[in-house]
Amino acid sequence: MNRVRTRIAPSPTGDPHVGTAYIALFNYAFAKQHGGDFILRIEDTDRVRSSRESEEMIFSALRWLGLNWDEGPDIGGPKGPYRQSERSDIYKKYAMELVEKGKAYPCFCTKERLDSVREAMKAEKKTAMYDRHCRSIPKDEALKRMESGEPYVIRLAMPTEGSMVVKDMLRGDITIDCEQLDDQVLIKTDGFPTYHLANVVDDHLMEISHVIRAEEWISSLPKHVYLYEAFGWEAPVFCHMPLLRNADKSKISKRKNPVSLNYYRRAGYLPEAILNYLALMGFAMPDEREEFTLAEFTKELKLEKVSLGGPVFDMAKLLWLNGKYIRALDKKELADRLYKELLSPEYLDKILTLTQPRFEKLEDFIDYSAFFFTGSMHYSEKMQKKLIGKGKSAKETAKALTQLVEDELDPLLKWDAAHLEEASTRHLAKIGWTAKEFFMPLRVAVTGKDATPPLFETMEVLGKEVCRSRIKEAAKLLKEMPA
Repeated sequence: MNRVRTRIAPSPTGDPHVGTAYIALFNYAFAKQHGGDFILRIEDTDRVRSSRESEEMIFSALRWLGLNWDEGPDIGGPKGPYRQSERSDIYKKYAMELVEKGKAYPCFCTKERLDSVREAMKAEKKTAMYDRHCRSIPKDEALKRMESGEPYVIRLAMPTEGSMVVKDMLRGDITIDCEQLDDQVLIKTDGFPTYHLANVVDDHLMEISHVIRAEEWISSLPKHVYLYEAFGWEAPVFCHMPLLRNADKSKISKRKNPVSLNYYRRAGYLPEAILNYLALMGFAMPDEREEFTLAEFTKELKLEKVSLGGPVFDMAKLLWLNGKYIRALDKKELADRLYKELLSPEYLDKILTLTQPRFEKLEDFIDYSAFFFTGSMHYSEKMQKKLIGKGKSAKETAKALTQLVEDELDPLLKWDAAHLEEASTRHLAKIGWTAKEFFMPLRVAVTGKDATPPLFETMEVLGKEVCRSRIKEAAKLLKEMPA
């Protein structure tokens, strides 16, 4: 076996996801088991949603877990740059190489034409895909049209007949009917690559030996394998991990469970407990024990024995395991963890800035600040009544709170008081409520109290995942109230 090199390649478009940690863990352990390298690459070609704030959160979360990388955007390495946004010229060069080889072609179809083709296919109950209209344009003519400034994308010329056989470490040979394969866009009209081209080019140039990623990418595997063939490159070993799932077997998502690593860190979960639990999601230790360290997992991991059953992300099981880890700490270590996470000087400074004006005596800190140190909320009977908007029903308030999260808070990239107030005011205009009707339920939802420091400054300190989790929790409670 050549030197093992694995990678994790998250998109910096929001809070770091627990699914990213799950895939990173198996990549890290496999690389370290074989004395290889674990690489962090940032896939930030989504120019609208990508942000450096999100990138920094990814760095912080993975380091908190102890999944340190050997090469990456922040530490450099011999195969950089490690941000896709800094590699655009590389992708264009390789895309044009495929055009010259006849393995790809420029497509000049307008959005209107593409939409009409898809609608026609849907009407005929066919799979909506590109009809390859521009594939027959002679190469010289196509190149002249590109040089003239006509808008275009570059598409991969996939085989149209027969079948392709692709290999996956866990599933063996997978056969795909070529008629079902679309001519995938490789370079978009803005000159940026799609995931498919950037992924393959980067993995090849960074000498990735094993691509260990989530099973949702299996449908893209034929395109990626064909790209390797088109370039004349040796493909890496592919291993598609089973997705983390909710109890109903749906893909784990923030609609049903907290999925942000920031939430788990803020709520007081220990990184070693999270890694232990995520390892259990895909692999059973030879002696079937459920508690083990990262080093022990790294030693025993056998990728080919990863279970294909959809692992259910069970919050109760994680909480139980986390409790065992906490009780195993000696008191000094436990105190150190508390001071480092929940009671850090930085966090306390933010809280005291908001609460000090309300103090009469030191013990008042406990009453005024308790909600800053908890994850889930307990709403007293009195506060449950105040969760309902004045003049509104419980169901109406639940809907208004849920819409705030989904329409305004989830997409919010800058989580500060000014942007929170702006988003909430925008939401009020949309639903036709007054500030008096809405802001009390929102305040109670995120704090469990009707009298607190300024609402949006409080939400800023609590953080995005804690706030969205509490608001959804409150909305669920409201939905269950009798009419």
